[in-house]
This record gives sequence, structure tokens and C-alpha cells, in this order.
Amino acid sequence: MTKPLPLMGLRVPTDEDALSWHRVFAHPDVMEFHGGAPAELSVYEELTARQRRHDAERGFCFWTIVGEEDKVVGFTGAQPWPHESFGPVGEIEIGWRLGRDHWGRGYATAAARATLERVREAGVGQVVAMVSPRNERSLAVARRLGMERAETYTTSSKQEAHCFRLAL
Repeated sequence: MTKPLPLMGLRVPTDEDALSWHRVFAHPDVMEFHGGAPAELSVYEELTARQRRHDAERGFCFWTIVGEEDKVVGFTGAQPWPHESFGPVGEIEIGWRLGRDHWGRGYATAAARATLERVREAGVGQVVAMVSPRNERSLAVARRLGMERAETYTTSSKQEAHCFRLAL
């Protein structure tokens, strides 16, 4: 029997979502593949502001995932690859991150599928996802989306990252 998809919504991140993201991601398990330690609030303030600009300019961004009772559970979406020093420079990256309490409920895959629909509608022909080869949960999401591993990069922090691609 297939597990029902969770009820969720996606919205362009608000100023208040910076604090929500800061709180929901402040768990060592969540940050294991994102620097290892919780990020400062200012990181999320800049990130949410950048996502609002992406939405205004491109029609897509990293959206806030809102679960039951309007609770922020994470983000998903797409953005231009943000690094000039490594990775798939010039391409559109999709990504997802959930608070630890929300893992294993289908949010990441459902939200990433909604992302694919939205970026396809915006005229994007291909997306990439950068995933640590040790991050089994994100590797599984990429595979469920039908993405295929294409390249391996070394990040600025000297970690290996697999680049997955999907034509839309």
C-alpha cells in the first residue's frame, strides 16, 4: 500500500521565514552535509531575501514548505547555482532541506516534484542537484525524481559532491 502524500504548501519565503528556517534547521543531523553546525540567523536572512529576488526575476526560488497547521517544515525549490568556484556554474539547481522532525514523511520528494512542475512551467529545460555521496536520504530523493548522476565535484570545503541531472 502506498503511503499518502503529506498535506503541504509552498510559498515564497517571508522575512519571518528566515527565523523559522534558522530554528527548524538548527539540528546537527540536518546540518551534517551543510557545514556540520547550525548557520547564523543572518545566513537565512540573506538566503530568504535572495530567494524573493529569484522569484520576482525568474518565477521560482527556494520556497518555504508549510505543513499541517501552517508549520514551517523546510524549503524546496530551484535557483541559479550560487557558486562561481565549483560545481555546475550557470545551471539551475533544485534542492530541499527539512527539519529533523519532518524526515520520513514524504515531504522532500513531494515538494521536489512540485518544484519540477513549477520550473518546467517557467521554461527551464534541465535541472541539477548537488548531493553528498554520504547523504543517503537526499540521494534517494534524487533517484525518486528520476535524476541521474552525471559528474562529481569537489566543493570549496574539499568535500565530494555528486551532480545529478534531469531533463524536463
